[in-house]
Amino acid sequence: MRNVFLFIRRYFNLVFFLALQVVSLMILFRFNKFHESVFSGFANEVTGSVNTRFNSVETYFTLKKENELLRAQNAQLLNKLKSDFYWPDSTSTFVSDTVRIDSLEQYRKFLYLPAKVISNSVNSQQNYLMLHRGEAQGVTKNMAVVGPAGIVGTVVSTSKNMCVVMSLLHRQSKVVAVLKKGSGYGEVSWDGQDPGYVTLMKVPKTVTAQKGDTVVTSQFSDKYPPGYMIGTVESIEDDPSANSYHLKVKTATDFFSIQHAFIVKNLQRGEIEELEKSIKRIQ
Repeated sequence: MRNVFLFIRRYFNLVFFLALQVVSLMILFRFNKFHESVFSGFANEVTGSVNTRFNSVETYFTLKKENELLRAQNAQLLNKLKSDFYWPDSTSTFVSDTVRIDSLEQYRKFLYLPAKVISNSVNSQQNYLMLHRGEAQGVTKNMAVVGPAGIVGTVVSTSKNMCVVMSLLHRQSKVVAVLKKGSGYGEVSWDGQDPGYVTLMKVPKTVTAQKGDTVVTSQFSDKYPPGYMIGTVESIEDDPSANSYHLKVKTATDFFSIQHAFIVKNLQRGEIEELEKSIKRIQ
């Protein structure tokens, strides 16, 4: 307190002068319309600039929450795609007086589970990702993983809250694919060289393929939803050992920057496996 009084005593004249200046400016801006309008405009400019900067900072610190909301919304939209629902043959109908409350869920095939990428590799011959979602959240082996732009890989190992995904950039990764225009069935694999490209092999030469054609997952894939983006054709090469093409495909997913993904749960997988087992028993 003593220092405060010493400060006021030493700079009394300056403090008194500044106080008078403030009072005089207040009187000027309050009772003079022209000066009041000028001051209001200047004050609005300063306030707007400060608010803009503050809003930018606030927006930056809320990006994580916004991203989580967007991922949840994307999962909801993906779960409403018509391609994720398979309807049985309705040419013959058995009628009963029992009403099924949720008839859509009975025939849903694919369910999307949002997950965060916590580790990723692209420079190895056998690349993997780790996602922050595991057995406690319904993840099991052999589930497909897709990203916002295209397919990512397949779940190969799980723990309680995490899972390991074999990336599309893995020498053992194989995906049944087709050209989006409806022909050119083949198998997508990675040659272990450029992380930005994969190869669509075994495409018959009877198929017309061009640079820029879109490659998507096939309806015969047992993991991936049909029609999901894999990439675009970059170049076409003849396979000298067979009557087919090798298509160099630029991946839709940027594996260098991927941060979020969706684990795809095939709700009809159990039924498919039972049928496959019954066929093997017959054979």
